[in-house]
Amino acid sequence: MENCLFCKIVQGQIPSDIVYQDEDVVAFKDINPQAPHHLLIIPKRHIPSMADLTPEDGPVLTHIFIVAQRLAHKLNLEEGYRFVTNVGPHAGQSVFHLHFHLLGGRELGWPPG
Repeated sequence: MENCLFCKIVQGQIPSDIVYQDEDVVAFKDINPQAPHHLLIIPKRHIPSMADLTPEDGPVLTHIFIVAQRLAHKLNLEEGYRFVTNVGPHAGQSVFHLHFHLLGGRELGWPPG
């Protein structure tokens, strides 16, 4: 998608603090962190949101979860972390490219707000 912020990050058109990338996934620091560790993990292929997933997306989703698990371990978040995606504007999705938030480094309350 030509106007997608996250697609531009994937293509290197917009700088970001990338902490991990491979052929399918990119993880980078959130520019408005809500916890000491706040990463966004996205598929490189444009998928607008969780509502647009198909069965063919299963392998990339599994990979995203494995990457999140490894990054959480690397950040020493064994005491707990949150891994969440927002679906649609009423849930707070502001960039319509599937992305997961990995948050940790402090005690996280519930409900989240």
